[in-house]
Parts: sequence; structure tokens; C-alpha cells
Amino acid sequence: MSDSQGRTPSAVTFHGSWIDFAKIALPNVLLTLVTLGIYRFWATTRERNYLWSKTRFIDEPLEWTGTGMELFIGFIMVLFLLGVPFAILQLVAQGMIFQGQVAIAAILVITMVLAIYYLTGVAYFRTLRYRLSRTYWRGIRGGSDDQGLTYGFSYIWKNFAAAIPLFLLYPWASISLWNERWNLMSFGPYRFESNARWTDLMKRYLLFYLVPFLIFAGIFIAGVSAGMSGGGGGNPFDSAGGIAAFTLIIVGVLAMYILVPIAALMYYSKFFRVAVGGLRLGDLEFEFKARSPDWILYWLGNIAIMGLAYGFAFAPFSAFVFASPEQFAQKIEAGEAFMTAGFIISALIAIIPLAFAASIIRYRAWKFFAVHMEAYGEVNLDHLTQSETEVSSHGEGLLDAFDVGAM
Repeated sequence: MSDSQGRTPSAVTFHGSWIDFAKIALPNVLLTLVTLGIYRFWATTRERNYLWSKTRFIDEPLEWTGTGMELFIGFIMVLFLLGVPFAILQLVAQGMIFQGQVAIAAILVITMVLAIYYLTGVAYFRTLRYRLSRTYWRGIRGGSDDQGLTYGFSYIWKNFAAAIPLFLLYPWASISLWNERWNLMSFGPYRFESNARWTDLMKRYLLFYLVPFLIFAGIFIAGVSAGMSGGGGGNPFDSAGGIAAFTLIIVGVLAMYILVPIAALMYYSKFFRVAVGGLRLGDLEFEFKARSPDWILYWLGNIAIMGLAYGFAFAPFSAFVFASPEQFAQKIEAGEAFMTAGFIISALIAIIPLAFAASIIRYRAWKFFAVHMEAYGEVNLDHLTQSETEVSSHGEGLLDAFDVGAM
């Protein structure tokens, strides 16, 4: 089966159901709540086992082989090796400020910021390496022998360089880092090749970049018009021009909250098409087909899900307050503690719909990328051998520490 250009169409398919996934997600949420968050590492593994197994490439399912213990060990390692030293440095910096040694405190703070930025880059790299090493297809896995330490420095200087010309080089930084990261990865005996071009993003990025300025300029002009229409200190609403200008200001503010997110989604739609389109693995070429309308509908769905979740989350608080509103108000006015057993139970119950909604959104994210992913070319099974890259014994501790991950 071929497309109009004679290329073999993608065999990437997803066969999952959110109802089946919910049967995994809801117990995960409850167990995570009961164990005060500890179970979330095993919950992540259960989710990935399901999502990977329901994703097929050339009619063969993917397999996730990571474990919850790996993720837990990675988190504990980061907590003690990085969390404790950073906490100590922060206390030392505060002590220096109280002693009047502001310069030394500033150096410590800058050092901590740079270290966090560096480790964030390392987290992106090592997480991709870990996930490839735990993803199997026909018994073959991916990975990388690089530790990502050099990539951490690239993450710092490229992002800082992009910020110097008022962030106009952000597309260059993001695509350059994408290429660098993927060019150090492999799957089986084949190395990934990434040659995405950042210049293909500039038109879409400039649209996103200029939209806030254009809206602000429109609001400013409308505001000036409203002021001038007041006739030397009079009420601007006494004239039709003043009312129109005020209306334009309101419309401009609303446009800021609508057009800026849409422009951002249009940029990221283009980013993933360019980035994935520049990726190769042996004779395979990849393509991401999602367009801007697909992204907008995807995010509208996520917003609707979170809106429902917040509605259900606030329901217990509403019941708690309205059960005895006068008593609750009296406690607030008197400054008395209102953290009663009922309030705490309501807070715990409120977590359930929010955490469940977050799980469903992760499901939708995986499905969105799987459904819109395409691959063209041939896979020579005779040449497909196991990867010889190093396999780490722990999971995504850095990713959890800096909260830069998705699924």
C-alpha cells in the first residue's frame, strides 16, 4: 500500500480506549492518595504499560519495560544528592544576606540558578534516553551511550543566546537542541539523524511574537482615543467616541487571552511538523501531521476536562461551607482555625477529580501524538539487532525534580 508519492504509509496506530484507561487511572489516583504520593511511580508504570501496548508500529505493539521501582529510586537519588545540597545552599545564602554579605549571597543564588538550568537540560536528555531504553519493539530497544552532561551546557548557552536579541532566536535554540538531543540517540543498530531547519519556523514564530505587541498597541490607541474624547477633563462616556474606545479596550483585553494562545498553538503545530519531519532512523522518515486546528481542538478538550474536574473538586468545599455558612463565616471573622476534619476530608476528596483529569489528559496527549505520527520507508528485519547502548538502573528523577516531563 503506497501513498500518492509512492512511499509506504505509516503503520503507527493506536487502539486504546479512554474508558479502559480510566479503569487504570482511577485506582492509580486512589492508591497514590492513600500512600501520600509514593504510589505515583508505580501508577506511571501502569499507565505506560497500557499506552505502549495499545500503540502498534507495522502491526507490532510497543512494549514498556520500565518499573515503578526504577522511577522511585531515581527520585530518591535526586532528592538526596541534589535536593539536600540545594536546600543547604539556600540557607547559607539567606544567612549571608542577614550578615550583610550580599555579594557572596548573590553569587550563590546565581550559581544555584545556573545549576538548576543545567540540570534541567540534563533531565530532558536523560529522560529521552531512559524512555528509549525501556521501549521495545519486536524485542529491540533504543538508548544512548551519552550521559547528557555536555547537552546540559548546550541547553544553557543556546537558551541564553536566544534570549539576547529579545528571544527572537528562540526557534533556533529549540530546533538546535532538538537536533543535538536526537542525534545522540539510537534504536537497535541504527542511529537517529535529525536535520530540522529552524528557519522554517520563523514566519510562524514572528506571528506569535508580534501578536501581543499589536494587541497592546491597539489597546493603547483606543485608550488615548477615550482620553481625548473626554473633552478636556470631561467624562469620556458622555460621547459616542469615548464609549466606542472603551469597548475597543475591553475587546483588546479579551483578544489578548484568545489570540495569544491560538498564536502559540499555531507555532507549536509548526514546530512539531518541522522537528519530526527532520528525523530519520535508518531508511525510515517521520512526519507529524497535526495542523493548527487539530491542536486547538485538542487543547479545548483539555480545558473542558479540567473545567469539569475543578467543578467536581469544588463541590465538596461548597457542601462543607453551605452546610453551616454562618458558623464558617464566624470562624473566619474571629480568626479561628477552620481546618476541621470535615474541611480536610473535603480537601482530600477534591484532589481525586483533579488527579483523574490529569491522567485522562496524559492519555489524550499520547493518543494525539500516536494518531498524528507517520513513518515512511522500510525496516530490514534481517539487519535489526539489539542495541548495545548502556541501560541505566534508575528512572527519571531529574525530570520529576524539575517538573519538565509529560507522559
